[in-house]
Amino acid sequence: MNPQRIEIAPHVRDLGGGFTVRRLLPSAARQAVGPFLFCDHFGPLTARADDDHDVRPHPHIGLATVTYLFEGAMVHRDSTGVVQRIEPGAINWMTAGRGIVHSERTPDDLRGQVRLSHGLQLWAALPAEDEELPPAFAHTPAAAIPLLEVGGARLRVLVGSAFGVTSPVAVRSPTLYLDIALSVGDALPLPPAEERAVYVVEGDAQLDGEDIPPGRMLVLEPGEEPMLSADADARVVLIGGAPLGPRHLWWNFVSSRRDRIAQAADDWAAQRFERVPGESEFIPLPERRPA
Repeated sequence: MNPQRIEIAPHVRDLGGGFTVRRLLPSAARQAVGPFLFCDHFGPLTARADDDHDVRPHPHIGLATVTYLFEGAMVHRDSTGVVQRIEPGAINWMTAGRGIVHSERTPDDLRGQVRLSHGLQLWAALPAEDEELPPAFAHTPAAAIPLLEVGGARLRVLVGSAFGVTSPVAVRSPTLYLDIALSVGDALPLPPAEERAVYVVEGDAQLDGEDIPPGRMLVLEPGEEPMLSADADARVVLIGGAPLGPRHLWWNFVSSRRDRIAQAADDWAAQRFERVPGESEFIPLPERRPA
């Protein structure tokens, strides 16, 4: 019997200045996979010298952002005072908790140049008891991320554990995030997790010999043990972990409590969040408030 997998098609969103992303989560078919309830894939794109793809300061509550680049660079600044250059291969985990504000900008040394940009940003829900944690930011450099080979495939264990190897990235609940590189003839048995989904970043790949639809995320059935393979070079991510239950999500805010979302909206409108040192701009609250 063929497994009944959920196929998720992306929605294209323009974040401003022609900087578009393919948003896979949340979707009508599925709000979350494990703790992950947001997934944007941006690029690969070549920015012109005069393109402005900076993301001005904006707030978050009740979640952790997980930024991972394949190409390019950005500078993260947040209201805890952290300034961190983000480059390919590193995991940058920002715990919003009770509230954080951050910006993501082009590094000064790349301004005025033609530059590449390609990566993923995920949001992970926090367990309900951790939603009001103090905000924090953790940078794990590329060299600290475990790399191994299984069935010919090259895996980077970005978050969680797989094949006896554990990432140093600290998490609040069972979480799995792998970056998988495949060549023709490679065959990788996907490691287990309570919930899992695969997404082909580049190239073409197959599950149990069947093509993964281009540009689609496939949510696997619980307990299935599929084999991932490719007939040419491909790059695939696997995400998943333990589900945390339904969450309310509006704009940049996540919470298990609807009234907490409304409070965060009021706080941002009144500029009661802590500011990002050195920043004077901000993204205003959408005109339509949460119900």
